[in-house]
Amino acid sequence: MAFIRKKQQEQQLQLYSKERFSLLLLNLEEYYFEQHTASHILHKGHHNERRIRGSLKICSKSVIFEPDTISQPIIKIPLRDCIKIGKHGENGANRHFAKAKSGEISLLFSQVYFIKEHNVVAPYKIERGKMEYVFELDVSGKVEDVVETLLQLHRASCLDKLGDQTAMITAILQSRLARTSFDKNRFQNVSEKLHMECKAEMVTPLVTNPGHVCITDTNLYFQPLNGYPKPVVQITLQDVRRIYKRRHGLMPLGLEVFCTEDDLCSDIYLKFYEPQDRDDLYFYIATYLEHHVAEHTAESYMLQWQRGHLSNYQYLLHLNNLADRSCNDLSQYPVFPWIINDYSSAELDLSNPETFRDLSKPVGALNTERLERLLTRYQEMPEPKFMYGSHYSSPGYVLFYLVRIAPEYMLCLQNGRFDNADRMFNSIAETWKNCLDGATDFKELIPEFYGDDVSFLVNSLKLDLGKRQGGQMVDDVELPPWASSPEDFLQKSKGALESSYVSEHLHEWIDLIFGYKQKGSEAVGAHNVFHPLTYEGGVDLNSIENPDEKVAMLTQILEFGQTPKQLFVTPHPRRITSKFKSLPQTSSYDASVACSPVSPGEESFEDLTEESKTMAWNNITKLQLHEHYKIHKEAVTGIAVSRNGSSVFTTSQDSTLKMFSKESKMLQRSISFSNMALSSCLLLPGDATVISSSWDNNVYFYSIAFGRRQDTLMGHDDAVSKICWHDNRLYSASWDSTVKVWSGVPAEMPGTKRHHFDLLAELEHDVSVDTISLNAASTLLVSGTKEGTVNIWDLTTATLLHQIPCHAGTVCDAAFSPGASSGMEILFYLEVSLVNCLFGTSLEQKSVRESRATQVL
Repeated sequence: MAFIRKKQQEQQLQLYSKERFSLLLLNLEEYYFEQHTASHILHKGHHNERRIRGSLKICSKSVIFEPDTISQPIIKIPLRDCIKIGKHGENGANRHFAKAKSGEISLLFSQVYFIKEHNVVAPYKIERGKMEYVFELDVSGKVEDVVETLLQLHRASCLDKLGDQTAMITAILQSRLARTSFDKNRFQNVSEKLHMECKAEMVTPLVTNPGHVCITDTNLYFQPLNGYPKPVVQITLQDVRRIYKRRHGLMPLGLEVFCTEDDLCSDIYLKFYEPQDRDDLYFYIATYLEHHVAEHTAESYMLQWQRGHLSNYQYLLHLNNLADRSCNDLSQYPVFPWIINDYSSAELDLSNPETFRDLSKPVGALNTERLERLLTRYQEMPEPKFMYGSHYSSPGYVLFYLVRIAPEYMLCLQNGRFDNADRMFNSIAETWKNCLDGATDFKELIPEFYGDDVSFLVNSLKLDLGKRQGGQMVDDVELPPWASSPEDFLQKSKGALESSYVSEHLHEWIDLIFGYKQKGSEAVGAHNVFHPLTYEGGVDLNSIENPDEKVAMLTQILEFGQTPKQLFVTPHPRRITSKFKSLPQTSSYDASVACSPVSPGEESFEDLTEESKTMAWNNITKLQLHEHYKIHKEAVTGIAVSRNGSSVFTTSQDSTLKMFSKESKMLQRSISFSNMALSSCLLLPGDATVISSSWDNNVYFYSIAFGRRQDTLMGHDDAVSKICWHDNRLYSASWDSTVKVWSGVPAEMPGTKRHHFDLLAELEHDVSVDTISLNAASTLLVSGTKEGTVNIWDLTTATLLHQIPCHAGTVCDAAFSPGASSGMEILFYLEVSLVNCLFGTSLEQKSVRESRATQVL
């Protein structure tokens, strides 16, 4: 599944770099800065002196030497254990830290780690005692700089307070990033246009790698500061299918990019130093990405799941993704439920309810006796109270399951050691029993238990994971009697997940993990209360001034685990099992199934339960008036909001275009182009120009920066009713019974030569056109007319595809559903009255003359 594929990608990158070294050899929160070709000189000055060729890597908390010969171990020397750094044999005024003047660097230290001897992954070997190692750089001219860097990093490592260490290392990192920039020679094409460059870190499980992010009109690049594992990571924007803003360390700094639609394994996960950089990059990708697929809402997926268009597995993958769970972040790894309760029978009976775990309870509440003890402690605990001392998902638990395929991650997390052999993932039945009875074990499962890859259950790497008390070596995971092989175990686990019982009860578990029982009084009643630090918004790290406390808090958050983002605040409806469609028993994230449309006449909202209908439309009832400003004398006809949300532009039948500041809550500008009503407005990409259409037959381009009209398009013989913009093309609808497509951009500065707009197509109608809308790819256009007809046009050929007389009155608005797989699902709005300017979190209508009609094409 996700982690296994990510592991395979990392192995491919290591093959590319031909290195045994990986970032997992570093400590948590440590950075790899630079490397130098060097030799390790053994027995310096003696007759048996010899040299081992390799590379010397300078990291923020250690020095690592990787020999070229794989039989030799990798050497890791913690900087905090160094006694002297300088030239071999030199004793200057500062006898502890003398500067080197030749190609040799001497390190005198008290502790060293030996890793991957003969390229075997095993616990690190530690040697203690006073030792001196000498390294000779191939380029002696760099020695001065290297020694200065090591002395600086040594001072940081020796600071008493962890917060001070972190602050100094961060300052060193930012200084290095500031002195460098993205190498434009790495562009795939010399004609690429640069849109943005900033500093960021590439996130992989447990470690991050700093560097520079660059986005052009065709590619997204990340160039690591250290050139590892390759000089630049490049992603073609046309290949991107999904992008998500992520929390990282409870901060809005993450961005994850997917070039696939079939699993949770992303192509790159970036962590930015400023939220604005993250938001700007997200905007650029969404703007320049023609094939970007907008993500469905949780409610949308819920309806598809209810009707059987999504399997239970697929639905849980979607919910994990929407709730910020990522295989790149082990503190927020996707969480799946324990399903089966029977791990002792010879046969697995999926028709017997006793075979299954009670999905209405968290793992900690499944054992009544243990729950009573936990409740007693909970009642005696001072505020803030929590019921469980550990979480159901954490980095340690994830790697507990995955140690056989990710041993280096476990060694990284546990300072070079595996866990005690008796505490390893030895048996499915033992693990389940401990989750039921253990005093501190409440963990759930991970997606791999319902996938197709059995490697996490098999010790195919022949790792030495230790010997248990009974004398047996830790090897493959012991399976329940009803599983004849690892493949059979996964197949039967998937069958259990998709069984009728689970389909009928899965919504109860979703309520606990993603829903209304996650927080508040409902969580208390469900015995589902975890430590406050695990919840989104549980702590504001920016408000903590003490650096030591802040670092300790962040470390605790990352290592303890985090509760998913809450997706539902009302009870999740059950699945419509009477109409449940038999799905293939597959764990693959099948986009064709996930996005399959509902066929006309096959199903409608009438087949849903009352719970479902309530859930489907409850967003409307939850909306509340946030702010209200009356800034026009007559009805508002259009609203456009700047990308950062600070400015709101509105047009009105009072003939004015107005600019309102949400920050100062003041009207900043009021512009009138003519004495006739303005019918709509929109902002061009970049937020520099606002366009408005008018009943005087014209379209006006207004420069926000220069505060004046910069262009006028006189394109129609009657009032312009609606405008749309995409990819330097303007689409205008008019009461003259036409929709016109124009090519061209407005003049960049007022006073310059007016731009000539070219008419590319003219879509003729029989009556006046009151509204238009484009699909996401701008290949289809829907137009609504005065007589209630809806027309679907193919913009690639300028031909009419469908004409639907669906209303008796004017169609005032229409929109393509962003979730329609075919792009042909449209909502029509009939004669919705216009209202005064209202923005915030609500939408108010003075009257609706006729109810909304929905038609699926």
